[in-house]
Amino acid sequence: MSRDVFVAGVGMIPFAKPGKSDPYFQMGSTATGLALADAGVSYDAVQQAYVGYVYADSTAGQRALYEVGMSGIPIVNVNNNCSTGSTALFLARQAVASGAADCVLALGFEQMTPGALGSVFNDRPSPFDRFEEETDALVGDNGVPLALRYFGGAGKAHMDQYGTQLSTFAKIRAKASRHAARNPLALFRTEVTAEEVMASPVMWPGVMTRLMACPPTCGAAAALLVSEAYARKHGLDHSVRIRAQSMTTDSPKTFETHDMREVVGFSMAQEAARQVYEQAGISPQDVNVVELHDCFAHNELLTYEALGLCPVGGAEKFVCDGDNTYGGKFVTNPSGGLLSKGHPLGATGLAQCTELVQQLRGRADQRQVQNARLALQHNLGLGGACVVTLYERV
Repeated sequence: MSRDVFVAGVGMIPFAKPGKSDPYFQMGSTATGLALADAGVSYDAVQQAYVGYVYADSTAGQRALYEVGMSGIPIVNVNNNCSTGSTALFLARQAVASGAADCVLALGFEQMTPGALGSVFNDRPSPFDRFEEETDALVGDNGVPLALRYFGGAGKAHMDQYGTQLSTFAKIRAKASRHAARNPLALFRTEVTAEEVMASPVMWPGVMTRLMACPPTCGAAAALLVSEAYARKHGLDHSVRIRAQSMTTDSPKTFETHDMREVVGFSMAQEAARQVYEQAGISPQDVNVVELHDCFAHNELLTYEALGLCPVGGAEKFVCDGDNTYGGKFVTNPSGGLLSKGHPLGATGLAQCTELVQQLRGRADQRQVQNARLALQHNLGLGGACVVTLYERV
């Protein structure tokens, strides 16, 4: 029988531009120390650790945690593209829920390089071969970086079908900046208007401007998960429970529907969310606050629909009605999201976790969503994997 799992501690360092951060192991050890201090436990209490990163050599997780202590525990290194941090969280939760351990660390970090993401191993087939072939067939090779073609193409598909305006994506980016202005951990805290987003350099005419894309950043975040019995025995905070969680990968729809929205994981996210709502016995309308994977403003808009926050095809109205921010139906990305924090791949999912745990604890300061009880997290990686997590204040 599965046990309840609680988040006893979270920690996150401010993200930094590539070349401006500490080395990956230092960022990882610092975030770990913050999570342990938040929980009020020592590293000796940790029984297992799952460490996520994409751009580092094997056993980089050990390199980071050995800075904290060398206790001989199992350390599992995790690489699942942009959903890496949440995959580490998923595995840590399973370890506690199954009874295999009572106190487990999930850590994610990334030391990025400037510019668009690229392949490291160019002497062998890429995991993205089929994704690239489908993207070439659907949108052509227009000379923009591949990630922009993926998500810009998905946004364009929504524009073509529903008449969604480019200015709607600009409104999403402007909303992110307003939220980030309240977050001392966000890298980009300057408020921008939708008009300024529209006026930023064009990346794909009629489809995307530069401010609609998140930048690469470096950073780290961590969470300590415990069983209820362990929390009570040691007097730890157990006010935030992981109520439900699901991880999905691609289905035949990804390529068979010939739709860029499917190529970037719409059905993966939709199915993960459905499983979470079913596990928890709730509907999307019960959720108060959401951190979702806004690597591009386009993906934020698509994800509103995938998570059931609005009807399919209804995302533009959702944005224009202000239902994605304070005073609306769901406060989405109160942290400022990836668009304002940047996207250090391995750290992103655990940074989302950190924000939502603080929201449910009532410790989000100027960003606080009033009376938040249920918080939803969505973290997506192409190639592909999607993790959706529901947190509850208890």
